[in-house]
Amino acid sequence: MRRILAQARKELIQLRRDRLALVMAIGLPLVLLFFLGNALSLTVKNISIVVQDLDQTPLSRQYTDAFRNSITFRVVPLAIASRPQSALLSNHGRAALIIPTHFERDLQQGQTAKVQMLVDATDANTANTIRGSVAAISRSFESGLHGRIDSNTIVLETRLWFNPGRKSAMYIVPGAFVVVLSLLPPLLIALAMSREKEGKTILQVYVSGISAREYLLGKILAYYLLMSIALVLAFVQATLVMGLRLSGDPTPFIVGSLAFMFATVSFGAMLGVRAPDQVSAIQLVQLVSFVLAFLLSGFIFPLSNLPHQIRWVSYITPASYYMDIVRDAFLRGGGWAAEWKQVLDLVILGAVVYTMAWMQLRRMQVKA
Repeated sequence: MRRILAQARKELIQLRRDRLALVMAIGLPLVLLFFLGNALSLTVKNISIVVQDLDQTPLSRQYTDAFRNSITFRVVPLAIASRPQSALLSNHGRAALIIPTHFERDLQQGQTAKVQMLVDATDANTANTIRGSVAAISRSFESGLHGRIDSNTIVLETRLWFNPGRKSAMYIVPGAFVVVLSLLPPLLIALAMSREKEGKTILQVYVSGISAREYLLGKILAYYLLMSIALVLAFVQATLVMGLRLSGDPTPFIVGSLAFMFATVSFGAMLGVRAPDQVSAIQLVQLVSFVLAFLLSGFIFPLSNLPHQIRWVSYITPASYYMDIVRDAFLRGGGWAAEWKQVLDLVILGAVVYTMAWMQLRRMQVKA
């Protein structure tokens, strides 16, 4: 145990001398969390929509005002003589709404008034959002017309749980919390291990009395403590600056964070053992950690949307399990009943990754 603590102390002293690495480890996660939490948004707003009112009646203007009063759309009037398709081609609008003649007359007579919507579907997600928003505004407008709702109509009332205001930050910030903690700690420990290999100082370790297990645990302990500081600061920023609050029992979040930090630091150590130099370590960590944490952890889109050919990669990604734990802690508050499996998976994954790093380092030590 004394050798492990001595190795950890040596790493912390080196980190204290390397001010840039220390700033990267503690300050950069806060900067990334701030920018990711505020720059990314799933709320689609200010979409330009061209409205061509061929009816020019009070009711058709009320229908147009319903879109103008929505935060989703920015209404751009279109002359009656113009073609709606030209507005889409010239990028004056992402959608075109055509209100036909006799719109008011059909509604007053109890008939169905059909309007036409042309949507620019070059961006499929935005197109689906436009279509859903137009349908919602039209239903709201129709419900406000007296005498237009049949007494036999089934009315669906929807309640939104956990995030009733549908704030993007409530979804993005917990995900960004996981991503920023998944990128830098593996990079720093991988650089530290590859630096010793590149400078041949690792040979002093091989010929010394310290074992591969003690050397590796000492490295992991030092960066585990550093990552703990970064995690606490990121948590304070998420709660005090960005307005998030823990929901329900916090112990799954605490235990899951401890397991995640060990798995992440061990993952970086495994990459550092295999990288021959610092340049390779940077490229390896950027390629593996960034792709896995950003794209295959459920940060932006659910993992169930991934093709099954690559979905299995998320099973070996620590961030995918921690993403569920953090979002449950900040939003749902399901506690151990909902997150025990993710915590257990992180413990198992951390043990597997550490064993792989230890076996590789042990083989290198025996060869030396």
